[in-house]
Amino acid sequence: MKRILIIEDNTDVRENLAEILTLSGYTVETASNGKIGVEMALLNPPDLILCDIMMPELDGYGVLHIVSRNAKTADVPFVFLTAKAEKEDFRRGMSLGADDYITKPFDDTALLQTIEARLQKSERLRAASAKSGGSLEHFIDEARAMEAIKHLSENREVRHYRKKDIIFREGEHPRWLYYVESGMVKIFKTSDDGRELIMKVAQAGDFLGFLAMFKEDAYPESAAALEDCSIKLVPKSDFAALVFGNRDVNARFIKMLANHVAEREQQLIELAYNSVRKRVASNLVHLHEQTQEPLHLLREDLAALAGTAKETLIRTLTDFKNEGLIEINDGQIVVLKPERLKGMPN
Repeated sequence: MKRILIIEDNTDVRENLAEILTLSGYTVETASNGKIGVEMALLNPPDLILCDIMMPELDGYGVLHIVSRNAKTADVPFVFLTAKAEKEDFRRGMSLGADDYITKPFDDTALLQTIEARLQKSERLRAASAKSGGSLEHFIDEARAMEAIKHLSENREVRHYRKKDIIFREGEHPRWLYYVESGMVKIFKTSDDGRELIMKVAQAGDFLGFLAMFKEDAYPESAAALEDCSIKLVPKSDFAALVFGNRDVNARFIKMLANHVAEREQQLIELAYNSVRKRVASNLVHLHEQTQEPLHLLREDLAALAGTAKETLIRTLTDFKNEGLIEINDGQIVVLKPERLKGMPN
């Protein structure tokens, strides 16, 4: 019997859904908000997640962001349930990896047909993976690697950094692998005249400094806190023992290295060919999708991320505000229309 997790803060809607699905032969579990739903999904992954968007604690986009990046729940079909029917909400949900969308008020037959179709597709994908052998094995290896990497960061010394504190500097030789437990960290390079170019914004769950450890060389970049952060320190020897002694973990970090190279190439292309408006828009969308919260970065950090001057950034943000793409409240940037920013013409 297929098990469905309903994440919905409206009691009447949640109970109605549970009754319909139970009568249709499904085993149903319910959560009253996104935070509880994520905890339930990660503890015991269901066969399908039916999730509202506008919820307290953690909204539907945040739920999808978390479960789609966890090895245990990454392949669970995810269907959004929302009263909002605007095209932008549909596109945003699908771009983040949702499998389908159901709008409220919903038709019982359409609801059941959508769920049945998504479960059948999931079964076909699993069957194809099992038949080929490779994809399913790769998924299992990924899960094992992530579990081992998770243990690598457990029971480690934790250091707390205030906003603007330096974590490590370009040219220093690594003693630790850094694991971001909370907060955001900027990875940046500094030019001879002191200007910064931010290469990446790391957040909770990211590792820092592994490139220098693989190369057994100095850090090619610097890292500093964009906000108050908690960072776990993994000794270099422990990192080496796990990476070179565990095939799955080795493969996982090689993938991280490949992503690192791809990100740098993409950044160079954008800096060379994209306009300032498009670069700023792209970075706002990326940060918005990462955090799902108002952005409270310093203007000089946003400028360094987009590869432009602070004054130019401020003018561009003012233009975006006047165009209704963002709001600026007490210095914090709220992204209102991510799809329009993402599709910003060059």
